[in-house]
Amino acid sequence: MNKTHIGTMGWSYKFWADSFYPKGLEAERFLSEYSKHFNTVEVDSTFYRIPSESTISKWKEQTPADFLFSAKFPRTITHDKMLRDCKEQTERFIERASRLQDKLGPLLLQFPKTFTIKHFKLLQDFLVSLPEGYRFAVEVRNTSLLNEEFYSHLRENGVALALLDRQSMPPMETVTADFIYIRWEGDRKKVRGTLARAICSVTV
Repeated sequence: MNKTHIGTMGWSYKFWADSFYPKGLEAERFLSEYSKHFNTVEVDSTFYRIPSESTISKWKEQTPADFLFSAKFPRTITHDKMLRDCKEQTERFIERASRLQDKLGPLLLQFPKTFTIKHFKLLQDFLVSLPEGYRFAVEVRNTSLLNEEFYSHLRENGVALALLDRQSMPPMETVTADFIYIRWEGDRKKVRGTLARAICSVTV
């Protein structure tokens, strides 16, 4: 681990205009401006839809050479199907993300609280099926999964456990890969309005 990448969850927030972003800056230039201050971003929009090839190209063009994009797996895979019968969606998502080339950081599997130890076998089979040459991180929100068997399987597959600073989760320090993926959320109830956004740190 020789470099730390720090960024936020997304960059296209309108309420950042005229505060974080210079007054009058066009939305099309938000990412370029963002990349002057941070060297990574967790792309939240991929959770809702897979970006087009042209969108990926624009992201690459607007950021410096050492910038990294971390992207969430689509919710269809992690929430709706909970890893069942999602081979086609997974392949399409990874293929599209791969177009970021050297700017592609970890791909995040973010599971809901309803994804429990009962789903562990599904996760085992899914991780084994993932292609080589990519970095993957897993975020769980149900403490039933936080056991040595779960950690061992992540280690065997070189998958990072996303370390959460989240009100509903215990302190997390277990390292399972050759990189560390941290998500700082804190207590969102203490942050009013639209300012409650997760910050992520990726160390590679």
